[in-house]
Amino acid sequence: MISTKLTELFNIDLPIIMAPMFLVSDENMVKAAVKNHIIGTFPTLNYRETAKLDSVLGNLNQFLKNTKNPGTYGVNLITQKSNPYYKSHLKVCIENKVPFFITSLGNPEEVIKKAHSYGAKVFCDVTNLKHAEKVASLGADGIIAVGQGAGGHAGPEPLQILIPLLKQNIPDIPVIAAGGISTGNALHSVLILGAAGASVGTSFIATEEAPVSSDYKNAIVNAKTEDIVMTERISGTPSTIINTAYAKKIGYKQNWIERKLSSNSKTKKYFKMLVQMKGMKKLEKSVKPGNYKNLWIAGKSVQFIDQILSIENLILKMKIELENSITQNKF
Repeated sequence: MISTKLTELFNIDLPIIMAPMFLVSDENMVKAAVKNHIIGTFPTLNYRETAKLDSVLGNLNQFLKNTKNPGTYGVNLITQKSNPYYKSHLKVCIENKVPFFITSLGNPEEVIKKAHSYGAKVFCDVTNLKHAEKVASLGADGIIAVGQGAGGHAGPEPLQILIPLLKQNIPDIPVIAAGGISTGNALHSVLILGAAGASVGTSFIATEEAPVSSDYKNAIVNAKTEDIVMTERISGTPSTIINTAYAKKIGYKQNWIERKLSSNSKTKKYFKMLVQMKGMKKLEKSVKPGNYKNLWIAGKSVQFIDQILSIENLILKMKIELENSITQNKF
């Protein structure tokens, strides 16, 4: 139906990456994405024990071999120094010859070199031109432009500005749009801007396969754009969440002591590590049934999510919407 640099690079039907979502994306979700001819990804931090990560990667590699006309899968690596699992997770991923990597929040040079040694592709999250030019100079195969409206660590720029800016200055590698994309119309809009595809996250939380509580899924369905707020209380870096009663209670900003520890050259690495570990524990509790301390990550695309679907039907819905948008919208 449509061909872009992303579909050509990975031989997929629809230019969509199922975004890596902390504590949401799992093996079954990735398999459903692969089976339906898109790219499914997950954060390696969802499987912190290296033995478990190794097992999941082995299962996914076997699934690729056994699936007719598959999409592909990838992992998200947090390359920041404050991630204590980075080295061990990268080693396991390289040993399993993971075909696709997304890097976030740090220097991707090591990932790019090791992935390229066996032909894997590496796309890097960026929020501005400076970082995009840096990762391109290191050999990144693609750029994920994280703009306003994204779930988790959203960028400051609207995609209408960020995508053309990146395409104008770095025309030779694909740019993937991330932020506020939950419909085929939205996908069409970023393709018109010059993106080669979209990274879609929040919509996949409200799917039957997502291993999170029904409360979380229903919160996605019922939330509107004004219910999405930015908080520093989870990772130290501003992140978008649904504005639950618990989110209001704990506040959205770090206090002055936390900000000082986060910026001091001697303490920032270890303090950020501490904040992230505490944030992980809060999020782990929050996605389980019956928990009232709800910290639910989501993007502003909740506005257009009004039902819980299977991953297959969500992808089909976006395909139909994209086709209709292309054929019906006359300018």
